[in-house]
Amino acid sequence: MFNAKMPRNAKPRKDKERSEPQNRKSPNERNVEIELLSSSSRDLCIPFANLCVLRVFALKKERQTMTYTYSDISKMIDHSLLQPMLTVADLEAGCQLARDYDAASVCILPYAVKRCAEILAGSTVKASTTIGFPHGGHTTAIKVAEALQALKDGCQELDMVVNISQVLSGQWDYVRKEIKEITDAAHSAGQKIKVIFENCYLQDSHKIRLCEICGELNCDWVKTSTGYGTGGATLADLKLMREHSPPHVQVKAAGGIRTLDQLLEARPFITRCGASKTAEILNECRQRLGLSPITSATKAVSSSSY
Repeated sequence: MFNAKMPRNAKPRKDKERSEPQNRKSPNERNVEIELLSSSSRDLCIPFANLCVLRVFALKKERQTMTYTYSDISKMIDHSLLQPMLTVADLEAGCQLARDYDAASVCILPYAVKRCAEILAGSTVKASTTIGFPHGGHTTAIKVAEALQALKDGCQELDMVVNISQVLSGQWDYVRKEIKEITDAAHSAGQKIKVIFENCYLQDSHKIRLCEICGELNCDWVKTSTGYGTGGATLADLKLMREHSPPHVQVKAAGGIRTLDQLLEARPFITRCGASKTAEILNECRQRLGLSPITSATKAVSSSSY
C-alpha cells in the first residue's frame, strides 16, 4: 500500500464503497465498447463526452439487432442459385446448403426445379424459380408455359419479372393482364407468386402503380429487382413499396443485401430477401445469438450480383 499523505479535508473512503460491485456488462456490450474505444483511439480524435454518446448509441443498436431468433432471420432468405455458370453439382450443393441452414426457399434455374424439389423434400425449405427472367420481355404465353412447367416440377413459389418495356410505355392493361394470368396459375396450384419490378429502370410512379395492381390481384409479394439489372434493392424503394402495398402483399428485397446488418436494416419493410451469401449471413446471425455453427458438407457458391 502506498504511503501517500491524505489531502486536507479529504474524507476516507468507506469499505462499503470499495466493495460495491460495478455494473456488469454482457459480452456483446463489452465487445462493442472495446471495438469502439480502440477504433476511436487509433483512428479518431473524439472528445470524451462525444465518445460516451457514441458508445450509448452503439449499445442501443446492438440491443435492437438482438430482437430476433435464428429462424426469424433464416426464414427471410431465398437462397439464390441463378448464375448461368453454375454446374449441376453446384446447384445440388446449393440446395443442400439451404436445407442445412433452414432458409425460406431456394430460387433456382428453371431447368433444375424438379431436382431442387427432390432435395428439399421433407424440409421446410421451399423450391422456387424465375419466370420471364431476367428481362421480362417474354410473351405472356411463354411466361404462362414457364409457370405451368415449374409448378408441375414441384415449384412452390414463382418469381416473375414484369414486362418492363410495357410498364415504361404505360400499357397498364397489358401489364395487369399478364400479372393476373401468372398469379392465377400459381394460386390455382396452391402456390405463391412474387412479382419483380426491376426498380432500377423505373420511376416512383411506375413502382406505385405496380404495387396497386399487385394488391388488387392478391399477389403474394412485390419484389424490387432481379439482381441482374443496373441496381438492386434500396431502403427508399423498400419503404415506398411497403407504403403503397396493402397488408396482404409482402415485400421482397433482391440485389445488394450481402450482410446480416444490411438484412436487419431492411427487415422493418420486408419478409424475404434474395441472397447468395446465405451461409455468411446466417453464420454471423448464429454467432451473435451465441449459437453453435452449422456444419454443412457443402460449400457456399458466391455471386457478385444477387
